[in-house]
Amino acid sequence: MKTPSGWRSGDGALWLSTGAVTLTLLLTVTLLVLLGRVGFGHFWPEPLATFTFDPATGQPPVVAARREHSTFALAEGGMEARTLLRTGNRDTAPPDFRWVADASLRSARFDPAAIELERRSWGPALGLLAPPEAPAADRAALAARQWARLEGALTLPPQARSGTLTLYGADGSARPLPLAEVVRAWRPNAMNLQDKLSLYFSRIGAFISEPPREANTEGGIFPALFGTVLMVMLMTVVVTPVGVVAALYLHEYAPQGPLTQMLRIAVNNLAGVPSIVYGVFGLGFFVYLVGGSLDRAFFADTLPAPTFGTPGLLWASLTLALLTLPVMIVATEEGLSRIPRQLREASLALGATRFETIRHIILPQALPAVLTGVILAVARGAGEVAPLMLVGVVKLAPELPLDGTFPFLHLDRQFMHLGFHIYDLAFQSPNVEAARPLVYASALLLVLMIVLLNLGAVLLRAYLRGRHRDPLG
Repeated sequence: MKTPSGWRSGDGALWLSTGAVTLTLLLTVTLLVLLGRVGFGHFWPEPLATFTFDPATGQPPVVAARREHSTFALAEGGMEARTLLRTGNRDTAPPDFRWVADASLRSARFDPAAIELERRSWGPALGLLAPPEAPAADRAALAARQWARLEGALTLPPQARSGTLTLYGADGSARPLPLAEVVRAWRPNAMNLQDKLSLYFSRIGAFISEPPREANTEGGIFPALFGTVLMVMLMTVVVTPVGVVAALYLHEYAPQGPLTQMLRIAVNNLAGVPSIVYGVFGLGFFVYLVGGSLDRAFFADTLPAPTFGTPGLLWASLTLALLTLPVMIVATEEGLSRIPRQLREASLALGATRFETIRHIILPQALPAVLTGVILAVARGAGEVAPLMLVGVVKLAPELPLDGTFPFLHLDRQFMHLGFHIYDLAFQSPNVEAARPLVYASALLLVLMIVLLNLGAVLLRAYLRGRHRDPLG
């Protein structure tokens, strides 16, 4: 019904809904862009400059990369502009990040001989391949010889490398670096766009596929990514059949009376219980009670060292399955309630039993709703951290829970989780500035992993929804 101004009834709600959806999409895109820019921008080779300072400050020249610029309030009043420099070399000249006043900077020269080395320990090393005071021709020749030698060494495994690389400081000091400690190296000031893109994607690939180093502030996140995916898959395998069976009982078998209504209310209330409570329950019931009983029954020879009576992958998966079970039950029962009653009556009238009706008629029609529950369960379970800290997740796991050793899937092992890895980097890292970009990159990967898992379930749900259309609809 139109008003005199042409505004139809319900247009206001439509515009509000459209605006809310648009705002949500904009915020989501903004979040992803922020995570990608700060996180994956960390892997782009930054130009290195030789910075010199006002002699009155007493600061020696350094080879560094500009990280950020900010303004600080001074204790005596006024403001001061400062630049954060990433100097590396924390084994010889800590700290590897330092704020310097812009007023103290005198010059910044981008030397083609500047090099950055990613090492197995002590973080990156920044310096020059030739002494800064040498003649230009001699510097270029020495830098070329050292770079060629380094490139040849990087083609060999670390244990096969011998010798050292001489790295020069901006003040002319020289120090040897063992070639066996170098993971990769690059000269950002001498690279073209193609070289930078190749190095950029190589570093991103290494971040995804390598284990962490240096208190998780260096290296990759593969064990955390692998552990998260494996735990979510095990959780889904457990929660899906249990949730479907519980929903079938409540909707198809249980007498619809006060007791059943109380059960539904209890299930809905369980969905709002804080996740840490599930973690405490999982620790007390699964780990100590069930795991301790398994140890006494089957692993008595190894006691008092626990086998299953300690936090591990199995108990973490079961705890998260319990946490997401209410979501699974509610979503499945909602799907069951939308199946037309005529389908059940027609099946029973043709002589099918109730079980056959559920198996051949009800469940195929309810599969899209089941997958909706799986999507919601994965979205919640993959991002949980608090309960996992009690039932199996650790800061660093030396072995993956899935490997080539019998029985291949080691449910008793502790594992790394991407959510806990992000928490550890953000709040427990000894080097905050070095860990900050990795927090953003890890968070983006966690979001993308959840999106990919959900996308697979959404596509499967769409396929099943088209395959099992309501024949009476």
